[in-house]
Amino acid sequence: MKIQPNSVVALTYDLYTTEDGQEVFVEKASEEQPLVFLYGVGMMLPKFEENLSGLAAGDSYDFHLSAIDAYGEKDANAVAELGIEMFQGADLPEVDAVLPLQDNHGNQFRARVTNVSDTNVTVDLNHPMAGQDLHFKGQILNVREATKDELAHGHAHGADGHSGH
Repeated sequence: MKIQPNSVVALTYDLYTTEDGQEVFVEKASEEQPLVFLYGVGMMLPKFEENLSGLAAGDSYDFHLSAIDAYGEKDANAVAELGIEMFQGADLPEVDAVLPLQDNHGNQFRARVTNVSDTNVTVDLNHPMAGQDLHFKGQILNVREATKDELAHGHAHGADGHSGH
């Protein structure tokens, strides 16, 4: 079966970015712990999915995504000042620490601490990989039709269709 909307894909990948003109390894999904996702429902980067369209189990892939097609360019204005009083009763975070935050709508996201002063903690709200070109290499392990439950829930329930709960 070829990858198409509403199929569940299990794949391996090696992810690289470029720093100072050199490719740098970032992370991987192995055959033992593959990335498993429901294709075509907006969970993955659109250009990532576009590059996998039509592939089948056993196929290899190797493609690059520019920053704009991945997590976007860095937004210099995507910073926030958190008042020091927010950290009462807790240790102040250190520079480069990643804080789990939540907006007024309950959306969870992470922010990286860029500065700590006597009055504020400054955080960068950009995605950690914003501004970076990505290079994916890997292999398609399995492609199958999504189950009714997976389609109703909007996500894959594992490589075999069962979530284990």
